[in-house]
Amino acid sequence: MTATVTSLRERKRGKVEVELDGVPWRVLPATVVVRAELRVGRRLDRESARLLARELRRATAVARATRALSTRDRSRGELEARLNAAGIAETARDDALNALEEAGLVDDARVAESRAQALARRGYGNSAIRSDLRLRHIPSETITAAIDRLEPEEERALRAMEGKERTAAMLRRLRSRGFSSDTVENLAVQLE
Repeated sequence: MTATVTSLRERKRGKVEVELDGVPWRVLPATVVVRAELRVGRRLDRESARLLARELRRATAVARATRALSTRDRSRGELEARLNAAGIAETARDDALNALEEAGLVDDARVAESRAQALARRGYGNSAIRSDLRLRHIPSETITAAIDRLEPEEERALRAMEGKERTAAMLRRLRSRGFSSDTVENLAVQLE
């Protein structure tokens, strides 16, 4: 059984009310109506219903991902994990994330670099930074590139020690903040 689109009425906030065979049917996002090519007089057969369902899933994925991005910049992997946990189908997830990447809203290199710089400013070593970026589902090569752009770890460790008494406890603190054993040992030699 097929129905015919008899009316499309614009609603608030980018929504469109769809009427089938003279009866109100659904209120859909305008982007879904456009991408599914709904128009007055179009028959809603099995093929067009599948297209409509696919576009609804994609729109749901984009909406969830953009909501997550409204609080902070996130990696593709983080968004993918969130969408997966929300039960969004793989195809819809990939379509949505590809669209957001093309629009420049999702950029793993940008996320990795800004997060690495923020942690470095707060006195963390490369190991802690690498661990934090892994938790954000950022690919290894992107993590390595972000850490390579940072000021050398030993210089950051020296800055973290500025104005403080250089003791064994301070060296342990640096180690606990993710500075490498080599960096901490080099500073220990300078204490002697």
